[in-house]
Amino acid sequence: MHSTLSFSQATTVPTTNYAFHSQSPINLRFCGLRREAFGISILTRSSSGRVRLSTRGRSNRISASTGNNGTPPKSFDYDLIIIGAGVGGHGAALHAVEKGLKTAIIEGDVVGGTCVNRGCVPSKALLAVSGRMRELQSEHHMKALGLQVSAAGYDRQGVADHANNLASKIRSNLTNSMKALGVDILTGFGTIVGPQKVKYGKVGFTDNVVTAKDIIIATGSVPFVPKGIEVDGKTVITSDHALKLEFVPDWIAIVGSGYIGLEFSDVYTALGSEVTFIEALDQLMPGFDPEISKLAQRITPARDGKPVIIELTDAKTKEHKVTLEVDAALIATGRAPFTYGLGLENINVVTQRGFVPVDERMQVIDANGNLVPHLYCIGDANGKMMLAHAASAQGILVVEQVTGRDHVLNHLSVPAACFTHPEISMVGLTEPQAREKAEKEGFEISVAKTSFKANTKALAENEGEGLAKLIYRPDNGEILGVHIFGLHAADLIHEASNAVALGTRIQDIKFAVHAHPTLSEVLDELFKSAKVKAPASTSSPISEPVAAEYRGTSFPSLAIDIDRATKVGEEIFHVNHGCAYSILAAVSLFVK
Repeated sequence: MHSTLSFSQATTVPTTNYAFHSQSPINLRFCGLRREAFGISILTRSSSGRVRLSTRGRSNRISASTGNNGTPPKSFDYDLIIIGAGVGGHGAALHAVEKGLKTAIIEGDVVGGTCVNRGCVPSKALLAVSGRMRELQSEHHMKALGLQVSAAGYDRQGVADHANNLASKIRSNLTNSMKALGVDILTGFGTIVGPQKVKYGKVGFTDNVVTAKDIIIATGSVPFVPKGIEVDGKTVITSDHALKLEFVPDWIAIVGSGYIGLEFSDVYTALGSEVTFIEALDQLMPGFDPEISKLAQRITPARDGKPVIIELTDAKTKEHKVTLEVDAALIATGRAPFTYGLGLENINVVTQRGFVPVDERMQVIDANGNLVPHLYCIGDANGKMMLAHAASAQGILVVEQVTGRDHVLNHLSVPAACFTHPEISMVGLTEPQAREKAEKEGFEISVAKTSFKANTKALAENEGEGLAKLIYRPDNGEILGVHIFGLHAADLIHEASNAVALGTRIQDIKFAVHAHPTLSEVLDELFKSAKVKAPASTSSPISEPVAAEYRGTSFPSLAIDIDRATKVGEEIFHVNHGCAYSILAAVSLFVK
């Protein structure tokens, strides 16, 4: 049986590999997990000055809070209740316990939410496979490195198991990390029944009612499917189904060329599929900087070649334009907030296109425009920035608020990344957005660029294809936006995003030292190429270093900060003199 999908379009279908439709561009979904999710050990310092190594399995040593998770006010069951145990809820819960709040988290599905179970975590496992397959399949790339590799193949079920196993591991780590800290995990669907009151429970069972001084909504999102499209989970699928990798179609149409569509295109083409993008706007990759989009399109795999029939019609004239018959269609048209059934009507809150309205401090706004006391919403459910790590940052923001410290997140400092091969990353404004802002506010902007072809490490990897772009104010050195397309772009962007978050100006960051040869020098050259009129700051918080000496040998390259040595270094030496001397002795032999 054939499935028929109908799409409208505003422009004529061009004679390229890409067709067009009229749906909305893709929203962003990425993952940012706290280190506790991976079971990483944590160093803490006790009042006696001793350094203690803690693991996620020992609740009384992981956090400043004790295992009983704080003492709640007598009038409430908890200090904080979080509805939704995704990445945002998890980040908020851990920070709340650190602040001494008695915390509960309600989850009606599985811990980890979309990101861990049906989103960024399993998709990165698939992309890891596609990256290796793509490299092994590139005879030119292998030959340039002097390598000879026989035909590369893959086991579909093995690839699917890799993604599923990773999701299971991270989900287990998230659950264990919260349990170890004493967070109460309440199973069921949470509904707000009144001020500071939530009920939860499973279908067919009696509901439980709990109270809390403060409540955070962190229910996330679900795949958005346009009206008229029937998803059967077999040939017409969403990202939820695609992550299971139950089959690899010969030819698949991907509706939407945002982050989700691009990443699945990378996976499918590496595994042998032909891909056709269907996009509404007049360019692929809407939301990306146009220059980065054009560069990426030269490399992004997509080819025209069937039991799914896609009919494209003109949105204005309704005239039929073209029909595609493909093996499968992936609907990657973004995500919609999952806020139905939250009981918002009980507190006079009306959603806007499904999103919960909030202010800059994530406090919920009711239908009359008033702030709802003690109620907050973070992550995809509020629509401010549909990124998992943004949700976590917003959750931390809320905890800071409820514990008496005013904190506002600068969303322009939150980085985003697309894990194609090569990767794409960004922070801040695109060039068109920056020019619009400059014209409105009356200042000039400049653009600096640098190529990966000038980077030694990239050339050593035979990965010279790439570009880094800086958009800035030449009058004061403010960073307005940074966009990177190239090897490990998703890792490189954080130097720029941290600079934006901290308000660091280009004239100061130019003095930062980067190890050679590393990919980080791409950004080093980018910042150094900027022409800023303002001078560098005259003061620096860094103490003047001095040369270290040991056994008569001077090590000018091993400078020790005097202030830091008295506060930290001395303590470390006291913990283990033998270890410290062993390390220095080894260095001495190396230098000689």
